[in-house]
Amino acid sequence: MTAALCAVALLPGTAHADNPIVQHIYTADPAPLVHNGRVYLYTGHDEDGSTYFTMKDWRVWSSADMVNWTDHGSPMSLATFSWAKQDAWAGQAVERNGKFYWYVPVVNRATGRMAIGVGVADSPTGPFRDAIGHPLVENGEIDPTVFIDDNGQAYLYWGNPNLWYVRLNADMTSYSGGVNQIPLTTAGFGTRPNGGSRPTMYEEGPWVYKRNGQYYNVFAAKCCSEFIGYSTSPGPTGPWTYRGTVMPTQGSSFTNHPGIVDYKGSSYFFYHNGALPGGGGYTRSVSVEKFAYNADGSIPTINMTNSGPPPADTLDPYTRQEAETINWESGIETEPASEGGMNIGWIENGDNVKVRNVAFGAGAKTFTARVASASAGGAIEVRLGSATGTVVGRCTVAGTGGWQTWTSVSCPVTGVTGTQDLVLRFTGGSGYLFNVNWWQFAA
Repeated sequence: MTAALCAVALLPGTAHADNPIVQHIYTADPAPLVHNGRVYLYTGHDEDGSTYFTMKDWRVWSSADMVNWTDHGSPMSLATFSWAKQDAWAGQAVERNGKFYWYVPVVNRATGRMAIGVGVADSPTGPFRDAIGHPLVENGEIDPTVFIDDNGQAYLYWGNPNLWYVRLNADMTSYSGGVNQIPLTTAGFGTRPNGGSRPTMYEEGPWVYKRNGQYYNVFAAKCCSEFIGYSTSPGPTGPWTYRGTVMPTQGSSFTNHPGIVDYKGSSYFFYHNGALPGGGGYTRSVSVEKFAYNADGSIPTINMTNSGPPPADTLDPYTRQEAETINWESGIETEPASEGGMNIGWIENGDNVKVRNVAFGAGAKTFTARVASASAGGAIEVRLGSATGTVVGRCTVAGTGGWQTWTSVSCPVTGVTGTQDLVLRFTGGSGYLFNVNWWQFAA
């Protein structure tokens, strides 16, 4: 990981930050999906040091509490589509009949134009495969969003500089009724100052959904830098009426991209900015805010924060927790683990991982971690509150003979009660110390 990213936890004022929600890689173009009691978040991945939208794969994350996010790695990449050349840009996933369909724009190798591909998987975390072996639709434009109406009719919208839609068939991999263009009128999408050939505020990144019988189209507006605006309609294809600003221009990225879901009785707005060290317009990071609709169904103005939403639930330390479930970290990276899932690695002395709102209840007595080390190892300090908080346990990690040669280590803990934040701080000599796959407390 770059030195700049490693330094993120050293910045003043970020010790208790929850935004951006991922710190060990750059992420962009959030697309949340609620499924079976969790929020799954589908994102793009900006490469370190990018000076363009250099993106080669997509990533998946999930959370049960909106503050601790599990890294599920990259279940889909450019290599998934044999016909794709480059540009793993902004997409969205949806579930239907037990399958998960991920619509993404990529450059078609044969034509050199942007086209929309479809990945399909049996699980929200993949792996995804090319559903049809060729583009679903191609007109050189980007940013698909997918929506299934109450009557079962699915729609795919996309476009920059225009706005298009198709009516998807029940198989979600074909469509009927042709490719349709939504008129971009100033009444429908606002008036752009000095608009010229683009008279409306609409730019790109549509996010279409339905709430209380009303259809919403939330989109990246004006350029550049973009803000987030929205329009509403009585039907899925219009007529649209421009409603104003959701998120003003702010942050250090000249693009933005919306995603909205309801989860556990609250509404959440996802977006991206350039808030991490080294961040900017080509090295972006996904964040999230909690909000409430106004009484008339309008969306209030939402501003970017470092704090993010409050926890929507507690985390249970007495069930196995993946080490890559993280609220905030310093220094670590993640990789696929030989035992399945992901593990955290590239751990050096002083690196740490925090999880929030951990419900220890009457008290924990033992801490266990699944570890592997091709070096001399080190130790895991169990701390409460922060990386400088009280040490309540310390587990020694010896070398195991390989970075994927796993064993479990345990140690006693004391004074671990109530609901509070937990930090695992890693200590040892120079170089990489060990990897961690999962951890668990015992009462």
